[in-house]
Amino acid sequence: MNNSTDNETIMNKTNSFMSKDKSVRQRKRERADARFHFYGFAAIALALAFLVFFFIDIIGKALPAFEQTEIKISVHYSEAVNKNYNKAVEHKLRRIVSRAWLRNLSDHLKANPELMGKTIEAWAPADSRVDQYIKQHDGHGLKSKYQRTVDSMQKDGKVRTVFNTTLFTRGDSKLPEYAGILAASVGSVFTLLITMLVAVPIGVMTAIYLEEFASDNRFTRMVEVNINNLAAIPSILYGLLGLAIFISFFGVPRSSALAGGLTLALMTLPVIIITTRASLRAVPESIREAAYGLGASPLQTAWHHVLPLAMPGILTGSIIGLAQAMGETAPLIIVGMMAYIPDAPTSILDATTVLPAQVYTWSTESLRGYGERTAAGILVLLAVLLSLNAVAVKLRNRAQQSW
Repeated sequence: MNNSTDNETIMNKTNSFMSKDKSVRQRKRERADARFHFYGFAAIALALAFLVFFFIDIIGKALPAFEQTEIKISVHYSEAVNKNYNKAVEHKLRRIVSRAWLRNLSDHLKANPELMGKTIEAWAPADSRVDQYIKQHDGHGLKSKYQRTVDSMQKDGKVRTVFNTTLFTRGDSKLPEYAGILAASVGSVFTLLITMLVAVPIGVMTAIYLEEFASDNRFTRMVEVNINNLAAIPSILYGLLGLAIFISFFGVPRSSALAGGLTLALMTLPVIIITTRASLRAVPESIREAAYGLGASPLQTAWHHVLPLAMPGILTGSIIGLAQAMGETAPLIIVGMMAYIPDAPTSILDATTVLPAQVYTWSTESLRGYGERTAAGILVLLAVLLSLNAVAVKLRNRAQQSW
């Protein structure tokens, strides 16, 4: 009887200990789970905070660039203007008006000869230092005597701020108040068109062959490995490759949209091939078997059945690849697309630059006026990239199918 009671006591103690141990382990797991949820939420919150800070900072710096200060002055057109543009305005105003605008007075007089001998009132873009002073930016660099002149003219209503159309209608300039993104935008469009026309057809056809027709042997496996490796190498190496092949060997004009587009096409090809193969692989095998069962050839099956079903994924991958190419700067530096381009190119063989390269060039300038234009260029570039990604997401969601 005593032995039975002792055994029951031991069993009860053992069960109680195991129950407590299980309860302790359960609480530890629950605490670990709670910590994991907290860390995940904190990481997301931190990422969103950085993103919000980034956009607030960029927008805050870019908004002043969309406004330009103008000064109302009297301009006297005479023969002296053709020899010395400074003769057209008063001496005290020469330092507060844009020199680029003054230089254009002789051309304006030649285009309008009826202005000869007349004095007219005109709104002229202000010098960048005056523009920064009116916007109350630190480090504007405007001397005190010119500050007094600007303050006096502002009281008389001869100073105003207007929308900065120059930012979108002119190319690069040595003067911040006359610098714009037109040439870089046109160059970006030309370069991206060449990249799209070369990379998308070649990449899609390569992916279709590798996925639908090529045999699974050592050669194709080596090609697949090399394609995956090419998608991961630094982009500047594609610039060296483009310099060696397209410029040095084929003689493509340096700094042209053709050279830049072909170089970016090389960089984008692996991305398009990989995403296209993934889209083709996502099409169920039953679609192919049904086509074969109806007597379709492998080419008919791939072209009429598999490719249309995989097209949403192919378009998404291609757009994302092109958006990545549009934001690249390193390979274009190597092929000479960091040139000073004041006028928009008229063909793919003209010297040009792209928007990321233009932003980088402005960021290296010491004048304060270029700082806000750098932020404005980044804002425009972000708007384009986000729009391309939004289009890719919309295409994917609209044509997405569940098998």
